[in-house]
Amino acid sequence: MEMSGNGSGSPPEFHEPVMLSEVLDALQVIPGGRYIDATLGEGGHARAILRAASPGGQLIGIDADPEAVVSAEKRLEEFGSLVRIVNENFTEMQAIATRYEFAPVHGVLMDLGVSSLQLDRESRGFSFRRSDPLDMRFSNDGGLDANKIVNQYSERELGDIIYRYGDERASRRIASAIVENRPVKNALQLADIISSVKRRGRRGIHSATQTFQALRIAVNDEMVALEAGLEQAVNVTGTGGRIVVISYHSLEDRIVKNFFRNAASDCICDSEGWQSPFCTCNHTPTLKPVIRGALTPTASEVNANPRSRSAKLRVASRI
Repeated sequence: MEMSGNGSGSPPEFHEPVMLSEVLDALQVIPGGRYIDATLGEGGHARAILRAASPGGQLIGIDADPEAVVSAEKRLEEFGSLVRIVNENFTEMQAIATRYEFAPVHGVLMDLGVSSLQLDRESRGFSFRRSDPLDMRFSNDGGLDANKIVNQYSERELGDIIYRYGDERASRRIASAIVENRPVKNALQLADIISSVKRRGRRGIHSATQTFQALRIAVNDEMVALEAGLEQAVNVTGTGGRIVVISYHSLEDRIVKNFFRNAASDCICDSEGWQSPFCTCNHTPTLKPVIRGALTPTASEVNANPRSRSAKLRVASRI
């Protein structure tokens, strides 16, 4: 996730990345290193990584959003052949690294937030402040979109999605209000419906935030994609390399936390849902923790960019 430029020297049409100094420290970027930014966005993190890896550092940037790719290409053009930008999902990370003979790498970054490009410039319904179409797909490859979920799913199915992926306590009331007001034609109308049955949250958080989050996750099957991406990040990272993940809500963070914990464990029998008096999984650890728990943005960063307030950064090292 990236925030609006704030006089740091970046071109004003771009945005500044979240927790930039923490990311560079966590990755331990070295001159000549090879890195994958699996969620490229506008290329803010990638730009800083490439500069820190100079001379000779290389990077592959991956993003499913074709508009993000265009923006990143402009931002990263100064690096020439040292950067390769790929318009695919990070679920293809290992195949991409193999295709370009770009493994093992020194580090992988996964910033799981919706970019400011998507929130501020696009018209796919990610923002609840405009009357954009209810789309919410990261790519234009067809398939499920938010309009189908909002206008065709049963009240129970809709409520389940909002509760599971949005951690929304008012999920049933919101689902009922949506069904009663069908057809819902755009994002602004949907936000108004939600606001009619739920008050604004703490710290002024918009009442539609968690529902929009839930719809976006369901449309893009993000939880399944995240687990696949984490597995592939391990596979492409060399011994001693770092995997850095920034998440923005509890469900994502729980998946990352559990993945890192299991990957660092000698035995994961219990993680499969049953207990045994002796280990039968023969699990070999592939990661070790670098920090205890998660890092969060500084107060000054949250002040400058309220969207960063829920960010949590976790980092592990490849064994």
